[in-house]
Amino acid sequence: MVDRFFFCAQQVDSYSKDSPSITLLSGPPSCGKTSLLFQFAYNCALNSASSNRPVVFICNRRCLETKPPCLSQGIEPSSDVFRHIQMKYVDSGEGLKKYFAAFHLHDTLPAAVVIDDFGDLFDERSCQEKYANPRGRDLAMVRTLALCHNAVLHAKRSIEGNCEVLLADTHHGDSPRLLYVYKRWVTSIFTIKDDSVR
Repeated sequence: MVDRFFFCAQQVDSYSKDSPSITLLSGPPSCGKTSLLFQFAYNCALNSASSNRPVVFICNRRCLETKPPCLSQGIEPSSDVFRHIQMKYVDSGEGLKKYFAAFHLHDTLPAAVVIDDFGDLFDERSCQEKYANPRGRDLAMVRTLALCHNAVLHAKRSIEGNCEVLLADTHHGDSPRLLYVYKRWVTSIFTIKDDSVR
């Protein structure tokens, strides 16, 4: 699984139905998570190009434009593989929830869905107001992760097979914030450690 975060010039083995369905990549701010996510999306698109299944990259447009991902050496920005990566811009967890609620309506299911800054899409104050609960953000995240989980199960039962979901979240300190929320829904967690914190 870890090798899919790095550049490979040719296709790697197809992803099996047994590979982790929902994965979390967590790390400190500005450590290269978006670049790793984009490399993962590129590798998935490279593998799924023959089946014509897209890879969906979901992020906040403003965040992506202010801090664009770096491409690995050897990847041409004009590569045909990028035609298989669909960018979807959302501003909140509500947009993400709507995407997964309508997931079963896709004509062709994506090979992978990559979500940058998952936790940042859920604004603390608006979630508290919406759910009339001081833990509204947790509730909103759990509901979205449940929809995400159902989408993955739907994909596994479909003719097209597996759809992997890769989430990224920023943490301050040693472990992902809201780890207790993620542990219920996420099958694998990769953490980027900050060397400056000792």
